[in-house]
Amino acid sequence: MNSESFRVQGNANLSGNITPQGAKNEALQILSAVLLSEDKIRINNVPDILDVRKLIELLIGLGVKVERHADEEFTFQADNIDLDYFASQTYLDNARRIRGSVMLMGPLLARFGRAYLPKPGGDKIGRRRLDTHFGGFKKLGANFKFDESGEQFFLEAEKLKGAYILMDEISVTGTANIVMAAVLAEGKTQIYNAACEPYLQQLCKMLNRMGAKIQGVGSNLLTIEGVEKLGGTEHRILPDMIEIGSFIGLAAMTQSSITINNVSIPDLGVIPAIFRKMGIQLDIQGDNIHIPAQDVYEIQNFIDGSILTVYDSPWPGFTPDLMSILLVVATQAKGSVLIHQKMFESRLFFVDKLIDMGAKIILCDPHRATVIGMARQNQLRGIEMSSPDIRAGVSLLIAALSANSESIIHNVSQIDRGYQNIDTRLNTIGAQIERITV
Repeated sequence: MNSESFRVQGNANLSGNITPQGAKNEALQILSAVLLSEDKIRINNVPDILDVRKLIELLIGLGVKVERHADEEFTFQADNIDLDYFASQTYLDNARRIRGSVMLMGPLLARFGRAYLPKPGGDKIGRRRLDTHFGGFKKLGANFKFDESGEQFFLEAEKLKGAYILMDEISVTGTANIVMAAVLAEGKTQIYNAACEPYLQQLCKMLNRMGAKIQGVGSNLLTIEGVEKLGGTEHRILPDMIEIGSFIGLAAMTQSSITINNVSIPDLGVIPAIFRKMGIQLDIQGDNIHIPAQDVYEIQNFIDGSILTVYDSPWPGFTPDLMSILLVVATQAKGSVLIHQKMFESRLFFVDKLIDMGAKIILCDPHRATVIGMARQNQLRGIEMSSPDIRAGVSLLIAALSANSESIIHNVSQIDRGYQNIDTRLNTIGAQIERITV
């Protein structure tokens, strides 16, 4: 079977303006939420990426009417849902391919009283359990069954009833799923230890415009008064903060001057501050970020002189999706940093490729890596490699663009799952990335 790869020319010198796509993680939640209403819902800034396309295919299979007005603008209407589609092989195959399919369960359970899902796929970045989702559904009164032989989940509920739910982990998708189930439940639901990422806030704001009654948006305690039905609305998806961070890292690694347009500064949290700790200059210009070309960027130590440690944590902490980018950026910085990837145990395993390229990295264990920055004294070298997941894939692409020779990156379908036409968009600002079939 043929698969696509990138042939990447190193020594990239980029310049110009680039606009981030709509946020992947928000889009998967928002698209799932259209199942909660029979009225039309118009969504703008939908990213044209593999995971989103697959989720839209699932919605169409379920009977959702989908109208495309422009490249990134759609109207959805879920007024005639075909629940028999659950039993089809097409549903099984498509739902298995993307992890985002799990967020169909909350809306389907809330509105139709049953939901069914094969064990979803996604990135191979360690265990990503679904217990939080199903524990919340059970507290709302759903009956849950897992068929181990077929790896399939079943949920049923005559009528969901509000409950107090203390989340056992701060899960963004888990919180989103339980919120979508609770808005149509009978009575009051409280979700404590809830995720409060901007994308989750966006979902809650959209649901409130549709007639839901959600209080505490932006905090870790959500209070939801169930309603009988929800109506239609219009919603615009935020720019993707992960892509914005990726572009910042790309500019630093390639010593390029890049302006990132329309980034929604208030929704970036600590991301700009963390990149500044890496020594990268960021100039905020209205709602744009300009990264000037820098010969050298120096990692800041802690005040007592000890080595900087950067770790991921739930919002408002630093997002785990940018840890791979930060690690690559550190390879050419002046100074050292300890990257502590707490939330996923396999996300650092791509460092062997960077070591092959000449980076100085000590992989301490599955969660921690120490990067000794080379301060551009030794340029990375181009190699042939494979993308293990979405974020590592783009990190390797950044490394390849900064390397001293050509690189080949295989398995770029992983990158396509989260980044919209990344090769053509970067080529417009000076990159030389060729998509080839091998």
